[in-house]
Amino acid sequence: MNEPMPILSPAALDMQGVATGSMRDPNSMVVEEVQWTVTSGDFWVIGGLQGSGKSDFLLMTAGLTAPLRGTYLFFGQPMPLFEEHELRERLRLGIVFDGGQLFNHLTVSENVALPLRYHRNLGPAEAGPELAQMLSICELQPYADSTPGALARNWQKRVGLARALMVRPEVLLLDNPLAGLDLRHRAWWLGLLGQLSKGHPWMNGRPVTLIVTADDLRPWRLWARQFAMLKNKRLVILGSWDQLESAGDEMVQELLAIAPADV
Repeated sequence: MNEPMPILSPAALDMQGVATGSMRDPNSMVVEEVQWTVTSGDFWVIGGLQGSGKSDFLLMTAGLTAPLRGTYLFFGQPMPLFEEHELRERLRLGIVFDGGQLFNHLTVSENVALPLRYHRNLGPAEAGPELAQMLSICELQPYADSTPGALARNWQKRVGLARALMVRPEVLLLDNPLAGLDLRHRAWWLGLLGQLSKGHPWMNGRPVTLIVTADDLRPWRLWARQFAMLKNKRLVILGSWDQLESAGDEMVQELLAIAPADV
């Protein structure tokens, strides 16, 4: 008797022939011919030099802009998901912007609680327990009543992360999260993202699929499982850290901050 064939769930992300435009000029192509599949539970870091299109590519991946061409599926659904009836699918993905992109007229608590208020229609009292838990996870309790403008960049970035995590996304995109952080804050981010990748209690133990952009790949050595880079308008898949280290590409060496004489 034949064994039943397993039912395969769609990839978290699948891009075939995708091209990305610039936020400043949507018709100006910054990345093209992307062939990329991300499996649920993957932890990717995408390196690139300044101006390589990392942020533009991540915004398209988040569904905030549409691909100029090609096919992009998010859990089998064509992206972007703009329609109201697609909200549930859209909330499976969260994004942390470089700098947080916070509302300066709102307090830290109000910024973090926004997803609960707008997407789940929860009032302050109803959102209180989950908000308190997230503020604790991100160590933001001392700043709960402050506005973002009163915080250092280290803490502003944490507020952006806390807000993105409030709806418990299955896929989390982070734009250069370690940029400008001191060693203590950098270690905190790596530790929390490592927990999310393996299954944090906030996510009820379910691993989060992580996609991170970076201009320095070295901090991610012990954390990420897959690496890629943006070079000459192409997404170049590098593979694991061992494969990355053995690559002779000059730009890979630059992203690893290795001087040419040391290569």
